[in-house]
Amino acid sequence: MAENKQRLLDQFAPVTPEEWRAKAEVDLKGADFDKKMVWRTNEGFNVQPLYRGVDIKDLKATESLPGEFPFVRGNKAGSNNWRVRQNIFVDNEAGANEKARTLLTKGVTSLGFKLKKGEPTDVRVLLQGIDLSQVEINIACCPKCAVDVTKALVELIAEAGAEETFCGSIGFDPFKRMLKHGVSFAGDIAATATELMNVAKPVKGLKVLGVDSVMLNNAGAYIYQELGYALAWGNEWMAMMTDAGFAADEVASRIKFNMGVSTIYFMEIAKFRAARQLWAQIVKQYKPECDCACKMAVNAETTRFNMTVFDSYVNLLRSQTEAMSAALAGVDSIVVTPFDAIYEHPNDFSERIARNQQILLNEESHLDKVVDPAGGSYYVEMLTASLAEQGWKLFLDVEDKGGFKAALEAGDVTSAVNASATQRFDKVAKRKEQLLGTNQFPNFTEKAADKEPKPHCCCGCGEQAEGELKLNDKRLASQFEEIRFATEHAEHAPKVFMLTIGNLAMRLARAQFSCNFFACAGYELIDNNGFKTVEDGINAAMEKNADIVVLCSSDDEYAALIPEAVRLLDGRAQLVLAGPETDEFKALGVEHFINVRTNVLATLKAFNAKLLK
Repeated sequence: MAENKQRLLDQFAPVTPEEWRAKAEVDLKGADFDKKMVWRTNEGFNVQPLYRGVDIKDLKATESLPGEFPFVRGNKAGSNNWRVRQNIFVDNEAGANEKARTLLTKGVTSLGFKLKKGEPTDVRVLLQGIDLSQVEINIACCPKCAVDVTKALVELIAEAGAEETFCGSIGFDPFKRMLKHGVSFAGDIAATATELMNVAKPVKGLKVLGVDSVMLNNAGAYIYQELGYALAWGNEWMAMMTDAGFAADEVASRIKFNMGVSTIYFMEIAKFRAARQLWAQIVKQYKPECDCACKMAVNAETTRFNMTVFDSYVNLLRSQTEAMSAALAGVDSIVVTPFDAIYEHPNDFSERIARNQQILLNEESHLDKVVDPAGGSYYVEMLTASLAEQGWKLFLDVEDKGGFKAALEAGDVTSAVNASATQRFDKVAKRKEQLLGTNQFPNFTEKAADKEPKPHCCCGCGEQAEGELKLNDKRLASQFEEIRFATEHAEHAPKVFMLTIGNLAMRLARAQFSCNFFACAGYELIDNNGFKTVEDGINAAMEKNADIVVLCSSDDEYAALIPEAVRLLDGRAQLVLAGPETDEFKALGVEHFINVRTNVLATLKAFNAKLLK
């Protein structure tokens, strides 16, 4: 039997890329291949619709195994275990300790303590009863308090005899204040970092130099920007501390990367793979004694930038794919941001769901069993190489300007990230970048109630002063949410009436589009099956006290329908045409148009200004 088996594909001749493209162009029926099939990313490169083995044959990184330099395939060789981390905001040490010990019984293996202000903290009370040899401990605090907190932590570790087994970090990152508040760190960065390094020396696994590029991610940075700036940030520590007399191995082992992860699924997998590869090459240039010093320690945190107040359960879908990207990419630990974190302090329910999102990936999806499952995928390998190229260009540009600190002080980093955020806000306004439940397919009847977003600062600096240039602190959905909040708080919410008439397919499609469009502002929608005459439609609209009447029909019928609609409506409501904005239709008396090219945000703002009371 075995001798008679044939391989089906052996019966077909190999297909070249040129032949495949030629067939695709035939199927496109004259449409431009590059416009229809090539993805023009925000990351500075294009993504082709198909990749083959020949595309990755010259990539050296594909020759390495997991756990081998340059670690593109991960630091871990045997399994893909990662730590499930939950952050705790510390109002008082005893309460935070009680919560931490409870979390350790619910699947958490890494704790992040965020100290609220730059005040003295009793670390002994905070960590009482926690096994420091088993649980990863991460403490984010005011840079001025970092040395005292580190001393207290090292003392506790020594008492527990966990100097060789402890794993954790102190979040000393003086650059945060410049990014978040536009205010420079007042102290001597190198001197403080030197003291931290000396204090932490007895504890091998204690990292005290932070790279918190998650802030850039939350501010709207593109993926290649977070990658390039994170590398420059880390290199700033390498250069500064080796100049201070520390060995390259020692410095590299004290750096902790805290990176964000967004919903561009495969691109985020590629980002972490590229980050490890490039970081290994950077550290290698400092000539460490062991290649193991070139490993990048990464904690991934799901982003806040794309989270929404309305339809907030969709945040669960976003953070789930983000956590999955990070897990498959082989990070060391993951923080899943609770779905309600942007409008209230997360409660027990939302925190439990956030923990379980990771546990499901681990215990039920078994993502911990396979190291770098994306390795060898032509698509992911090409994304990794392309992102690495763009991230490296940005890194070199920063280095040419004197390094990360110099670029930060010159405003280059903040300006570049804010410019990217502005571009993304514009794309969301025009629905070129979609946010489910916000600028596309909103919940028509949802009310925010008391769910208005709260200001967020997790830098632990207690900084009140604000400089002129700081990172964007608004989310992608914020401008649409402002419109919807205004509608909800108004005495009278505008009513939008669909005057559907004529061609059945076109009127239904355009009414659905129009309902979706105006629901983004929280307006009251009145849809209809169809009217026999324009007069019937206008009369019905006036009976409903409509503020906006949307004429929904086909382009061919509009020339006859518009004049009658304008005459009968007679300015009693705003007439909107669902269709193309043409000179012909304008000449017939239409002022407002909505279609796929319309700037949704600007249009809704204009209607709010006219209609809200």
